[in-house]
Amino acid sequence: MHRAHGVQIGQQTINLIAGNQYLSNGKKSKSIFDKGSMAAKIVPLDLILELNPIFDASHTRDRRLSPPDSACFPGTRVAAIQGIISWADSGIRLSKTPVVHVYWFHGFAGSGKSALSLEIAKIYAGSGRLLASYFFFRNAGDRSRMNKFAATLAAQMVAAVPATASFIEAALDAEPGLLTQGVSLTVQLERLVYAPFQAALERGLVLSSGPFVIVVDGLDECEDKQGVMDFIDHMLDFFKRHPSIPLRYFIASRVEEHIRSRLENDGVLLGDLNSHSAHRDIELFLRASFQDAAANDRVIQSYVRVHGEWPTKFDMSKLIRHIKGSFVLASTIFKFIVQPATEEDPSTPMVRLPLALEMNGLDGLYAQTLARSQHLPHFHNIISTVALLERPLPIVGIAKLLSIEAFEVAHVLLNLQAIVHVPGTDERGEVALCHTSLLDFLTTKSRSGPFFVPPSLHLHLSYYCFASIYEKPAHDYGSYFSFHWRAFAKPGSRDFIDEIEQFKAQAYQSQHGIDRLSYHAFLCTLFLYSFSLRHWEIPVGVTYLLTECAEQLALAAECPDQRIQLWLENQLGAALYFPFVQRTDQLTEHTYGVLKHSLQRASNAIYAKVCFPFECLSYINSYNQNTFLVSRHSRTTSSLDWNGKSIYYRAGTGTLSRARV
Repeated sequence: MHRAHGVQIGQQTINLIAGNQYLSNGKKSKSIFDKGSMAAKIVPLDLILELNPIFDASHTRDRRLSPPDSACFPGTRVAAIQGIISWADSGIRLSKTPVVHVYWFHGFAGSGKSALSLEIAKIYAGSGRLLASYFFFRNAGDRSRMNKFAATLAAQMVAAVPATASFIEAALDAEPGLLTQGVSLTVQLERLVYAPFQAALERGLVLSSGPFVIVVDGLDECEDKQGVMDFIDHMLDFFKRHPSIPLRYFIASRVEEHIRSRLENDGVLLGDLNSHSAHRDIELFLRASFQDAAANDRVIQSYVRVHGEWPTKFDMSKLIRHIKGSFVLASTIFKFIVQPATEEDPSTPMVRLPLALEMNGLDGLYAQTLARSQHLPHFHNIISTVALLERPLPIVGIAKLLSIEAFEVAHVLLNLQAIVHVPGTDERGEVALCHTSLLDFLTTKSRSGPFFVPPSLHLHLSYYCFASIYEKPAHDYGSYFSFHWRAFAKPGSRDFIDEIEQFKAQAYQSQHGIDRLSYHAFLCTLFLYSFSLRHWEIPVGVTYLLTECAEQLALAAECPDQRIQLWLENQLGAALYFPFVQRTDQLTEHTYGVLKHSLQRASNAIYAKVCFPFECLSYINSYNQNTFLVSRHSRTTSSLDWNGKSIYYRAGTGTLSRARV
């Protein structure tokens, strides 16, 4: 195409320009080739960027960087795939029975659900009928929550069916705040996905040989359980209201109660992956994988020349029985057997095969693999960080967060490649667990034993993220602070105060020799932040928070670290902008005296070291015998007021808490 052409579709003018870049009503677009229709489609790039989707949530993501890294081995899962295709294509045929729009495929951990979801997504992407795909993954930032689910589906729908773009744009123009977190998931799904798809259908702008398909994998890995329930309820209600719409949802997950209770109904087709025998498929996968390994491993080649076939038919049969239909166990065992020898573990694949047969399923395999690095420095901190961190980081990111060297992180991880994805470089790519079952193992003490990663480590991660702000060069991990503090503060079986005291002791010991901001500043900030949490989100009362906050403020202000001034000027003032929740608690006169003493110490220390500009005044001031000003920032004031009967803690113009003596 050498000249521009204008095409009118309703009110939308599309200009076709030489090359593959286009303007639609003056907006930048891109041409993509649709295999299903054998024609070019014009995709509005500006709209996709405005939707700000999660680009690594779809089936096209780089699975090595964004797990799960699983795909159906050629020739496997044939019967299961054919059954799903028959359901998805059912709308093409005339039938008196109601169309079932939702297929829920469930199975145990490691049974191959994600591989099947990927295969279904690829099949319908190839025929031009995949509307969108979304692969949840636990502890993967936004991919483990619902906050960008609707926008991500909408962005993919725009690419699959560009005719929906103008209707999505109209919805965004009508409601400018539609993409903000204040809008409910169901409203976003209705305005950004369902209504635009319907509008394009009703105007005859969508041509297809059958129903469109949305693939949602790992729904059980979404940490927002209420969001999952809202999504399912709204989806089922939508299909009740629109029974003839050519749209199907394929959902794969483990059986979790909040999912099962809603999807087990007449409007959903149920599929149990466990009912499909995987022994033949696993044998096919293992034989081909061992053949490929032998072709590239001189040690295996030398062994075969002397001893004949390896693995033997007997060993292969025993291995398949041991795996018990778990694809993730088959894949992980294979990686464990053929992984390269190291100085710590120089054993050959032939030695590892009988060891693998003695392992107790995935737990035994995980324990055996983790033991390869258990003796190395920082092992527990590194594996705990990989397991719990809100968003995966590259090797250098983990090293900076933990204040250790990148080579120390790499040394630990390279021994664990059978169960942990390790990127090819230190700077690029993210370190991630290969499967969610490993996270389950690590966070269940009865299963993991010495490798247990307790919830209390969220407190340490919160500190590392907070302290990274003040390091040179500064690192942008501060946004992780609140996530990990909330995860730690969540009421549970552990002793909250005891955990805080243990952290103080450990932080005091570990801080020597490490150039890290005083943990007193961290504790003061998190106690201030805690006033923004509801009472059911934190297991301690106002008295503890007030007294600890005041004491840590005094200790931080008295600290000789020059970065304390930066924290006082910026972070402490910012902390007072948290949306505080009003609370009431009982105080004794002794407690009030302790508060008064701590705040006086803080006042003296801050006056001695901090000088603020007039427009950003922030200081502690004792302005009469019974009232102590904690912070003052132009129009924002926080104070402790004593009137002989009550103590008030104020932030901004509202009362934060009131404690009676």
